[in-house]
Amino acid sequence: MTTGQHGSRHGAHPRPADRRRPELAAFLRRRRARVSPQDVGMPAGPRRRTPGLRREEVAQLSGVGVTWYTWLEQGRPINASAQVLDAVARTLRLDLPEREHLYHLAEVPYEPVREAAPVTVGPELQAVLDAMDGLPATVCNARYDLLAMNDAYRSLFILSPATMGPRPNALWTLFVAPELTCPLVFREVELPMMVATLRSGYGRHVGEPAWEEFVRELAERSAEFARMWESGDVAPPGSRVKAFRHPALPGQLLRMTTTSLSVDGLPECRIVVYAPADEETREGLARIRASRDADTETEKDTDGAPGESRR
Repeated sequence: MTTGQHGSRHGAHPRPADRRRPELAAFLRRRRARVSPQDVGMPAGPRRRTPGLRREEVAQLSGVGVTWYTWLEQGRPINASAQVLDAVARTLRLDLPEREHLYHLAEVPYEPVREAAPVTVGPELQAVLDAMDGLPATVCNARYDLLAMNDAYRSLFILSPATMGPRPNALWTLFVAPELTCPLVFREVELPMMVATLRSGYGRHVGEPAWEEFVRELAERSAEFARMWESGDVAPPGSRVKAFRHPALPGQLLRMTTTSLSVDGLPECRIVVYAPADEETREGLARIRASRDADTETEKDTDGAPGESRR
């Protein structure tokens, strides 16, 4: 094999590690130039030509050696610990995305800062769900808490205070509500998959009181859930075809394809959309929506009509 046939020994494209070091060096220099001495409680001093902090100042404030930090900023192949990178990140006032970027460039495993699980969503996201009213859609987190939903989702799952229990949670509804009111068909296949997906999220929250209490309470209320949880199966979220029954469509199955979409700004949350998998299901959803709209109009007429009891 000759060099001319297959390129240079090093190849036409540098290895990822070879590219990360120059990127790390440039990133640190730019962020160092952004922080002034006054930002960190240091006097500016006379005839200061360096924009921002000097290397020795970053090293001193971070509690590391000047030579070590200089080599780090020069992109030399030195090892850095998470503790040291955190100290440098604090000195350079990096926000969370910048801190994660620093870790990746330094090739150090990144452990994200845990944020409290969101309990509500903004009106903008609710408007997105409402605009998809022809398709059942919800926003849920890794624990299957239902943070928002549209009317089509409520109709598909026949949600009410009686079926939702003390918390709006998909698993709680499916396991604790009477099985006769559960619209999900093939429970023996679908529910174990959902529990395995729950365990995948649980792995990031082991020991957290909210998660531990939820699993414990659900296991106490449902022997079926407890058995599936003890299996230890793990699965990631993904697209599936699920079958539903609905009282407005006796004898008909609704076959729905689920699609999960991540939501920026809401950690571990996703929009789950249920789309009809066939034309029969599409027509069935339209009939359910028409029935729901008719019920809504009837309620409006009843509330607005004068009656003997109101005189």
